[in-house]
Amino acid sequence: MAKGKLWSEFKDFAMKGNVIDMAVGVVIGGAFGKIVTSLVSDIIMPAVGALCGGLNFTDWKWVISKAVEEGGEVVKPEVAIAWGNFLQVIFDFIIIAFCIFMVIKAINKAKALTEKKEEAPAEPEAPAPKPDDVVLLEEIRDLLKQKN
Repeated sequence: MAKGKLWSEFKDFAMKGNVIDMAVGVVIGGAFGKIVTSLVSDIIMPAVGALCGGLNFTDWKWVISKAVEEGGEVVKPEVAIAWGNFLQVIFDFIIIAFCIFMVIKAINKAKALTEKKEEAPAEPEAPAPKPDDVVLLEEIRDLLKQKN
């Protein structure tokens, strides 16, 4: 395959509306994810932690092996399963999924309303009244037909 043809095909692919829309969606999704992560970690989880007696979920972990220190320097770091942080990420996911669900539901409802309006047959308008001279000419025509 020629280099120019490959470049041309790539350019056609990259400039399609779907690819650009997808790229914009990924960027906005990343920013939205940061907002939700902040909402969960900075607002929701501290409130839940306060209700649970001042607990911080991100500190919850199962320590497999403790850190080894010699002379105040860490020789071997701690190995632990940070299940509290995992719990927080699950909360992030649930909130993001719910928000996306609500947005899609609203879009589908708006789309259905738009389609319903388009599908509804327009009522035919009443024909405009005929001018007086046309009415008189039709009456004359009808009278001539009756005589013949």
